Amino acid sequence: MLKLNRVHHIAIICSDYQKSKHFYSEILGLKIVREVYREARQSYKLDLEVGDRYQIELFSFPHPAPRPSHPEAAGLRHLAFEVDNLDEAVLHLQELGVEVEPIRVDELTGKCFTFFADPDGLPLELYEG
Repeated sequence: MLKLNRVHHIAIICSDYQKSKHFYSEILGLKIVREVYREARQSYKLDLEVGDRYQIELFSFPHPAPRPSHPEAAGLRHLAFEVDNLDEAVLHLQELGVEVEPIRVDELTGKCFTFFADPDGLPLELYEG
């Protein structure tokens, strides 16, 4: 049987690299591990660290195709981040101008969660641990 240890990384293609770099590193506070420009692909690759566990790869490519629909497109539905205090996290995002949906309660776990979006409309979730 295949033994998967953990998620190694999540790759995101953005349409405006500088705007997305600012969003993920400054607004969400993810640590920049490495940034490279790949001349052959005319593309930046930014490696971001999330709580010493997972890594997000942020890519820029010339003229990426738009997401087909929001939020129920085929493929990745959303990316969820665990937080200790959801109210504080929501307030932080709102103070930085990020629109956040009303907090809801997961009917299966009783935990609180909410959604917001990155600069390209990628659905992101905050889930209280």
